[in-house]
Amino acid sequence: MQKTLQSLKLTLLNIGYAQLDTSWDYDNVISPFSRLYLITKGTAKIYHSYKEFDFKAGYLYLVPSFTYSRYHCNTYHEQYYISFLEEIGNGLSVYNLKHFIYESKATEMDIHYFKRLLELNPDRSLKDDNPKVYDNRKSLSRFEKMNENLSTPAFMETQALLLLLFSRFIRNANSTRIAAKNNLNDVLSYIGEHLHEDLGVADLAAFCHLSPDHFSRVFQQRYGIRPSRYLQSKRVERAETLLLTTKNSIKEIAEKTGWGNTSYFTRIFKKTTGKTPAEFRRNVP
Repeated sequence: MQKTLQSLKLTLLNIGYAQLDTSWDYDNVISPFSRLYLITKGTAKIYHSYKEFDFKAGYLYLVPSFTYSRYHCNTYHEQYYISFLEEIGNGLSVYNLKHFIYESKATEMDIHYFKRLLELNPDRSLKDDNPKVYDNRKSLSRFEKMNENLSTPAFMETQALLLLLFSRFIRNANSTRIAAKNNLNDVLSYIGEHLHEDLGVADLAAFCHLSPDHFSRVFQQRYGIRPSRYLQSKRVERAETLLLTTKNSIKEIAEKTGWGNTSYFTRIFKKTTGKTPAEFRRNVP
C-alpha cells in the first residue's frame, strides 16, 4: 500500500482567500478535482458524500474529486480555498485506496501552510466563485500550466505543503481497501484501461461480479455519481485531452474514447461542454 502511495501526485490548480455571502449558493457540482477549505470566519454548509457539513471557523474541509456536492452560505463566511488534481496511475483515485474523513480541526501549522502556499502561488485565485465559470477544461489547463512557471524550490515546496494538508484527512482504518474485484476497488482502474472500448454499465457490473442494478447502486454510494455518468465524464475528459494534444480527427477521437458513433459523440460532448469537438479545438489556444 505504501508503495502505491509513493506514486501519488497532487497538482495545484487554485488557491486564494475569499469573503463570501449568500451568493455562495451552488448545487449539482461535480468537479474532476478535489477541494480543500480552511474556514476563518462565519459559517456555511456543504453537502457531499451523503452528508451535510457545517463550516466552522478553525476547521479544515475536504471535498473529493468527482463527487456530487452543493454549497450554501446563509449569511457570511471567509475561507482559504485550494483546488487540486490527484492521481495514482491508470486513472485510479487515492479515495479508493484509503479511508478519509472530510472535516478536521486546523492546527497553527495548517494555517501557516495555507498562508505559505498563497505566498508561493500569488496569482492562482479565482476571479469568480461560480463553478460554472471556472470548472471547465480550458480554465483547468490554464491553471495547471502555471505550475511550470514556478521555480524548482517553489514547486517542490508547493507539492510538500499540499501533501501535508491532504494527509490531515487520511485515516489508517480500512487502509487496505484494495481487495477483490467484487467490492469495486479495481473498477475505476478498469475503466481507465478500457475506456476506448464499447464499455457499459453491464460490463462493469460483470467485472465486479454484481448484477447491473446492485452495481449501479453501490457504485453511486461509493463514489457519489452514477456509473453511466462517470463513464460519460471520463470519456469527455479524455476526448478534451486528445483534442488539445493531438491532431487526431474527430472520428478517430470518438473511436479512441469508446463512443464509436461520431454524431453521438459530438452531441454528448456539446451537451457537456457547450461546444462541439471542432469548436472546442478551435477555441483553445
